[in-house]
Amino acid sequence: MTKAMIALPMAAILGTGAPARAEEVPRLQPGGYQVTIRLKLPHIEVMTGVLDMASICVTAGDAGTHGLVALSDPNPLRKCPASNVLQNGDTLTFDIVCAGSDAAVGSARYTIGAEYFDGTITVKMGGKNMTMIERQSGRRVGNCR
Repeated sequence: MTKAMIALPMAAILGTGAPARAEEVPRLQPGGYQVTIRLKLPHIEVMTGVLDMASICVTAGDAGTHGLVALSDPNPLRKCPASNVLQNGDTLTFDIVCAGSDAAVGSARYTIGAEYFDGTITVKMGGKNMTMIERQSGRRVGNCR
């Protein structure tokens, strides 16, 4: 065996010696996003059609949830704060808890990219044994209006 035959496999195993770069965490680009919203309600097997369309504005300063929130009108979590925000690669998760003893609670899970997001917010209705799921799919459409 020649030195070259040994050196090439060793280089492949050991790498180039360059320091590993930390994986960049995807962040939604600032701008306007068109969002399709669908709801799944208990005891209804088929996901309802498009419930609504919404436009949101993501600004450069949006951190944490990247400005993503519950959007459907019947969702009791629309105005409740997010907590336990965690982003791992392109997956963003957080909890949403409203104030009060019988208030709604929820959890959100999104896959995000530079100009899109797809997510699910699971809502446990306060004081009821009922769960609602809000699905969102958003695409960047330009600058905020």
